[in-house]
Amino acid sequence: MKSLMLSKKFKRLTFLIIIFSIVIPTSFNYSFSESALNGPFHIKGEKHLRNIKMLTDGGENAEAYLSFNEKKLIYQATTSDLKCDQIFTMNLNGKGKKMVSTGKGKTTCAYFLPGDAKILYASTHVVDSNCPPPPDRSKGYVWKLYNSFDIFLANADGSNLKRLTDAPGYDAEATVSPTGNKIVFTSMRDNDPEIYTMNLDGSNQRRLTFLKGYDGGAFFSFDGSKIVFRSSRPKTEKELKDYDDLVKNSLFRPTALEIYFMDADGKNIKQVTDFGRASFAPFFHPDGKRIIFSSNVKSKKGRNFDLYIINIDGTGLEQITFNESFDGFPMFTRDGRHLVFASNRFNNKKRETNVFTAEWVE
Repeated sequence: MKSLMLSKKFKRLTFLIIIFSIVIPTSFNYSFSESALNGPFHIKGEKHLRNIKMLTDGGENAEAYLSFNEKKLIYQATTSDLKCDQIFTMNLNGKGKKMVSTGKGKTTCAYFLPGDAKILYASTHVVDSNCPPPPDRSKGYVWKLYNSFDIFLANADGSNLKRLTDAPGYDAEATVSPTGNKIVFTSMRDNDPEIYTMNLDGSNQRRLTFLKGYDGGAFFSFDGSKIVFRSSRPKTEKELKDYDDLVKNSLFRPTALEIYFMDADGKNIKQVTDFGRASFAPFFHPDGKRIIFSSNVKSKKGRNFDLYIINIDGTGLEQITFNESFDGFPMFTRDGRHLVFASNRFNNKKRETNVFTAEWVE
């Protein structure tokens, strides 16, 4: 009898061990998830970001945008012995980095085209193979909208370069609709920085914005029906004079930028933010109801930029990153489960900016 009881106890113990071994992995997965939320590149308060990974390490790397199949990134960087930005591609794990621009002039704002066999970017190399001079800082913090920038199309490896714009003045900041039918970009061909669209081959270039002030940094919504962008709208006599004085020299003071969106044909422009600060790099969430962007709205000295998300009607502002220097250029994957962004966090040298990816947590 005692032997039978021991046998039953052993069977029960074995059953409990099996059950416990099934439960344990779930517990470990949960612990891993919590650990990932507080990983080496995570900053306290960033509840929407998990498994943050650094893809570049050193130099100035920014404006990293996904290929259509979301397996690669294209970005601009000043690294090693480069004097100004050139365009690079890399795999989504940070490996396989390759320069795909000419190495001449200054480049900016690269993007993949549908099928990922071609890319576009802006470059000054046609006018001068050297880097253009920096903007005149005697006028304060200003951006230079170089007249020598034009938009180019190339194979994904950088070969077979073709010029898409040749109008007088700045042409840059080009991105492609996720539906694959249009390019949106900023141009100063009409003596004011405005938003334009064109076909993928550069044809049918059409102006969409017409109010005085800088309009740029535009992206289509995932369904291609809307365009989100950053804009300045000088109103007072002092603001208008300052803007006019600068724009004559292709300069712009980006200290007061708001987020707007409009229909893809330029109609129904709506203002989203009204902070009186510098808000830029807006990108639609895949649900089409929210916009993520970078802003110094909560910065006391104006130098701390974080990522924020807001409803398209301007409600529900929420801070996403809490880095004390710079976070910007966010881009969601199509399923909304991952985010790509640039940041100064955990850099080895002051002003170094790197590309990061993270899982997005609702």
